[in-house]
Amino acid sequence: MIKHDIVVVGGGLAGMRAAVEAAEGGADVAVVSKMHPVRSHSGAAQGGINAALGNREDDSTENHAFDCVKGSDYLGDQDAIEAMAEDAPRQIVWLEHRGCIFSRMPDGRIAQRPFGGAGSARTCYSADVTGLVILHTLWEQLERFGVKVYEEYFATALCVEDGMGAGVVAYNMRSGELELVSAKATIFATGGLGRVYAKTTNSYASTADGMAIAYRAGIPLMDMEFVQFHPTSLKENGVLLSEAARGEGAYLLNKDGERFMFKYAPNKGELASRDVVSRAEWTEILEGRGVDGCVFLDLRHLGREKILERLPQIRELALDATGKDAIDTPIPILPGMHYAMGGIETDKFGATRIPGVYAAGECACVSVHGANRLGGNSLLETIVFGARSARHAIAYIKGLGDVRVSERTLKSEQDRIDGILARSGGERHPAVRKRMNNVLSDNVFIFRDDAGLKKAVEGLREVREAAKSMTVMDKSKTFNTDLTGFLETEFLIDIAQCIAAGALARTESRGAQARTDFPERDDEKWLVHSLFHNTGADPRLDFTRKVTFTKWQPTVRTY
Repeated sequence: MIKHDIVVVGGGLAGMRAAVEAAEGGADVAVVSKMHPVRSHSGAAQGGINAALGNREDDSTENHAFDCVKGSDYLGDQDAIEAMAEDAPRQIVWLEHRGCIFSRMPDGRIAQRPFGGAGSARTCYSADVTGLVILHTLWEQLERFGVKVYEEYFATALCVEDGMGAGVVAYNMRSGELELVSAKATIFATGGLGRVYAKTTNSYASTADGMAIAYRAGIPLMDMEFVQFHPTSLKENGVLLSEAARGEGAYLLNKDGERFMFKYAPNKGELASRDVVSRAEWTEILEGRGVDGCVFLDLRHLGREKILERLPQIRELALDATGKDAIDTPIPILPGMHYAMGGIETDKFGATRIPGVYAAGECACVSVHGANRLGGNSLLETIVFGARSARHAIAYIKGLGDVRVSERTLKSEQDRIDGILARSGGERHPAVRKRMNNVLSDNVFIFRDDAGLKKAVEGLREVREAAKSMTVMDKSKTFNTDLTGFLETEFLIDIAQCIAAGALARTESRGAQARTDFPERDDEKWLVHSLFHNTGADPRLDFTRKVTFTKWQPTVRTY
C-alpha cells in the first residue's frame, strides 16, 4: 500500500497546479498519472489564458466575469465565475514569477490578444504554444518540490471508507499489479472526454477516466449535454487550429470567398462565441456554401512575418496535414468536438459530495462555463481551480485524523480485472468503441433533435449491452495496453450515455445545446443544472441544482 496526505489523479495543468499548491502548503502530495505529465493533453492548448491584468482601460475582472456569464448563456454559476476572474491576474503573476515565458508587448508587459466572446483583448499567450509552455513551467515546479509522481499508473476506482474519500486503486503498468494509493484527500484532474466522439481535437488519452470513476463511486456528474465543438479543426484529421488565428485577425470564408460570419454575428464576426461560430459554419456547409464538407480559415492577409512570429504551430500543423501553407493558401476547416463543459459536480472550491474528494480542470463542473466556454478560460480554470482545490484539501486534512483504509476496493477491482482477462468470444473493445463513437457523432452533434437523440439513447443501450461481453486479446500483466484500452472504453460508454440522456431531456437551445425542435432558450424551465446519477445502466437525471446568480440576470445573448 502507498500512503500520502493528498493524491492528485492526473498530471496535466490542473493536476500539477494542485500538486504544487499542496507541496507549497507543506502537504505530502503525490501525482498518479497514466502517462508522463508533460505528455498530457494540456500541452496541446495553443491560444492563451485569460486575465484582466490592468493593461487596458477597457477591461476589469468584473468585465471578464460578465463575458463568462454571457458566454455561458447564463447557465454558469456566477459566484464561481467571479472567483475565477478575480483570481486570474494573481495566477498569471504566479506563473510568471516561476519562469513561465509569455509573449511581450514592446514595453515589456505581457501581451494579450482578443478571443471570441470577449469584450476586451485579455488573453495572455506564448505564441501559439501557451499550454505547452505552462505545462513545462509546472513540471519544473513539481521537480523543485520533489513531488512523487507515479507515472504509468492507470487509476481504476475511488476508495470510499466510512463515507469519505480514501485514495484510489491504480493499475501499475510496469509491474502489472493493482495497487492501493491511499490518501486523506483525492483530487481528480484527469481532463476531458473527447474520445467519445469519432473525431476530436483531444488526445487519445482523453477518455473521461476521472469523470467515470467519480460517477461510479456515487458522485453526480453535471451538465454533460453541453459539449463544445471548436470552429476550427483541420478537415483531414480533426487537429485543432487555435482561436489565436482569429484573435490575430484571420477570416472565415465560404466557397464564394465570402466572410460569412457577419451574417450571424454582426458585431463580433469571427470573434463571436464558439457555439455561435460553429453553428454558423455548419449552416454554411449544410446550405451548400462549403466545399467538400468544410469552409476555410484564411491567414494570408496577416503576412508571413506575423504568422511566423505568433502562429508558427498553426502553420506547421496545417502544412503537415494538408500540404497547404497558410502563408499563401486558405486552410480547409470544420467544427470539431473540443471540450466538455460538464463534468464532476463540485462547489467553487472543487469539493464534491464525498468529503475528501475534489475535482479540477476539464473533468470538473464548477460551473464556470455553463452552456458554452469562452476561449482562454480552459487554461485559466486549470490553474485557478487546481490551486483552490489543493488549498481546500490542505485545510480539510488538517482537522482529520488517520483515515481508515481497507483493501475492499482493491480486492473488488482485482476480481473485476481478473474476470475481464478470463473472458473470451466477445467483441473486441475497439469495435465496441467505434460503434459508440458513431452513435454519438451521428446523433449528438452541433444540431440536435428528438428523433436523433432517442436514436442515440437506444443505440448506446445496445453498446452497453455489447460491452458486457467485450474481450481483450492480450492476457499478459505488464504494459497491457489492450486492457487499459478496454477500461477506457467502459469509462467512455458511461459518459456517452450521460451526454445523450442530458441532450434529450433538455428541451431548449442554450449555448452548445442546439435543438432544432426547441430553438429558443427557456429560462423559466431550464435555468437549472442537470445532474446525472449512476444506476449501472441508464443514468438517473435530476434538475434540483439551480444556477447561482449574483449580479447579472439573463438577457438576449447577441454578438
